[in-house]
Amino acid sequence: MKGNVLIVGLGLIGGSLALSILKEHPDARVSGYDIREKEMKLAKAMNMITEEACNLQKEAEKADLIMICTPVDQTVRMMGMLSDWNLKKDVIVTDVGSTKALIMENSHILSDKGITFIGGHPMAGSHKSGVSAAKTFLFENAFYLLTPSKGANGSVNKLKEWLHGTGAKFLVVEPKEHDYITGIVSHFPHIIASSLVHQVKKHYEKQPLISRMAAGGFRDISRIASSNPTMWTDITIHNIDILRMLLNGWKEEMDDVLDLLEKAEPASIFSYFEEAKEFRDNMPILQKGAIPSFYDLFIDVPDYPGVISEITGLLASEHISIVNLRIMETREDIYGVMSISFQTEEDRKRGAECITAHTKYDVFTV
Repeated sequence: MKGNVLIVGLGLIGGSLALSILKEHPDARVSGYDIREKEMKLAKAMNMITEEACNLQKEAEKADLIMICTPVDQTVRMMGMLSDWNLKKDVIVTDVGSTKALIMENSHILSDKGITFIGGHPMAGSHKSGVSAAKTFLFENAFYLLTPSKGANGSVNKLKEWLHGTGAKFLVVEPKEHDYITGIVSHFPHIIASSLVHQVKKHYEKQPLISRMAAGGFRDISRIASSNPTMWTDITIHNIDILRMLLNGWKEEMDDVLDLLEKAEPASIFSYFEEAKEFRDNMPILQKGAIPSFYDLFIDVPDYPGVISEITGLLASEHISIVNLRIMETREDIYGVMSISFQTEEDRKRGAECITAHTKYDVFTV
């Protein structure tokens, strides 16, 4: 497709969308705007955008697609600004907000003036942020939820065509349904993860050894608590009613667990764990979901000079990129564990095959 695309907000999501649009539509003109001028310049230098949107109104008025990639409150303000400008008659305006109710309540600002608005939420992310972390494949096989405003249904297919390069799975849902679903599978778990960290912090003050022992499973279960606090404050505030309901349900669940412990009946405790295991084991855990996935590979390696370069050299020879690397509990003459994080499940699989083929080290995932 040819045309003008404007990306407002050049962070991880905005930058990745720009890359995927240019990959699929190389003849498109993609301009990018960010309040941080250095992010615009970096995006241009990395060929994520074709132009810097130095004059936002001018770029908006010639755009065929406007993507607002900002926090919810800023998105609503941006919608108000766009409604006062002389946009193209057939322009499509969309957003990427993690909550949809407030945005769709305000979408009439545009639809009342004949401007097509389609709410959007690509359910993908990363433990890294900023335009420098943007990836073309960030949204591959991820769910991309759409909440069209009244009269916008005819433009949904056109938006999907613009976003075909994301490789995402598009679903059309109602705004309230969106906030309920994402509240359960994304927003609520972030609060729980943060509360677990706070709980450990309280006990750490009494027993500092806890911080050294809180690796492995605890590290994985609490990993999402390291997400951007500013972003998660915004999400929490705009889905607060759903989260109140879910947390009240969680309190009831914990009361049930306390009751199990009070009774101390092995059969009942076993059933509780077994039911959770069966439900979890039947979930499609290898698919991308609401919470960013982490593709970790663990390798038993001896503690000797050059072992890190040996492994990374093997991966580099196969052009396999890594996100993070660390060594856990290595001591002289004792095998330790090298943990390598990859960008995709496919990269992790290729990495495991590469290391297994060229070394005798044990390779495993959890």
